[in-house]
This record gives sequence, structure tokens and C-alpha cells, in this order.
Amino acid sequence: MKQEFLNLAKQRRTIYALGKQVDFSNAELADLIKEAVKLAPTAFNSQSTRAVIAFGQAHDKVWEIVRESLRKVVKDDDAFAQTSAKIDSFKAAYGTVLYFTDMDVVHNLEKQFPAYADNFYDWSEQAMGNTNFAVWTALAENGLGASLQHYNPLIDEAIAAEFDVPASWKLRAEMPFGSIEAPAGDKEFMADDDRFKVVD
Repeated sequence: MKQEFLNLAKQRRTIYALGKQVDFSNAELADLIKEAVKLAPTAFNSQSTRAVIAFGQAHDKVWEIVRESLRKVVKDDDAFAQTSAKIDSFKAAYGTVLYFTDMDVVHNLEKQFPAYADNFYDWSEQAMGNTNFAVWTALAENGLGASLQHYNPLIDEAIAAEFDVPASWKLRAEMPFGSIEAPAGDKEFMADDDRFKVVD
């Protein structure tokens, strides 16, 4: 049985030590990310996922927005110093993918198919997960590391204003990516008997 896909999936790990030692051009990286987003499955082929791909100063601005937003809610200076150091590690990456769900797509499907109306947002979240995994694995296949962060909704308004994001786009995640400066640690798995049931 072929295992190429599983081998690629094993390469996809959460990498926190990210750097800027990337041999690909911004155009090549953007094309890779766009293609992965396009190929990720969505319910009803809704294509509800959107992405802003940030490089250079735009990438830096993402993480300064995160820092400024957190400073407003983290009042303790020592705690903020730790938080700020974490933000620095994301800013040290080469770029960031900002993932959004286009809520206009979700609401239009709710109207078109009222019998399934309660499901369309959940299905858009499944589409988001598919997209995150697809992009993450495509980056890993090319020797790049990434992690998935969730500073939304704290940063939503500032991100929308900075990058002229349509009002219908709802921020769902942020993915800093770049060169792998230190590998991920060992990954532990729970017992198969607690996780799976195989029936005939």
C-alpha cells in the first residue's frame, strides 16, 4: 500500500523556531499557497476560504498588530514580556498566511438550502481545517516550517483595516512560516484502542 501521503503528513509539524532563510521567491511561495487553498475540499464546492499572504513589512505588521492588541488586555508587565517574546518568534518567520471564511458565501448557502442552514458554518470550519492542513503540508514538503495561531477575534478589526479586508471575511487563523531553525519535539499519540473502532 502506498504511503507517500502519510510520509508527507509526518513532515507537517508545529515549528516555533522559524527564520527567514528561504530560497523560494515570494511569487513561488504565493503560488504554492494559492494552489493548496484551491485544492482543499469544501462542502458544496463552496470555496468559502480566503487568504491574505503577507511578506516583508506586511508580515511584520501582522505581528505588531498582535502585540499592540495584546498589550491592551495584558496589563501585567512581566506577563506581557513573555507574550511579547512569543510574538517576536512569530515575527522572526519569513511570512504569514491569514486565513478567513467569507461569511457571504456561508449566508448565501443558508438561504439557498434552508434544510441544511444550521450546518453551513460548521462545514465552512471543516473547509478551513482542510485548507490549513493542505497549506501546512505543502510548505513542509518544501522544507519550510509553520505553526497555526489564533489571535482572532482580538485582532480582527485592526487586520481588516490594515489590509483592506472585505467586511464579509471573518478571520479564523494566522500561520507564520519560514525556515526551520530548530526541529519539533517528539510527538506522542494516544492508544489506538481509545481512538478507533474498526467494524466488519
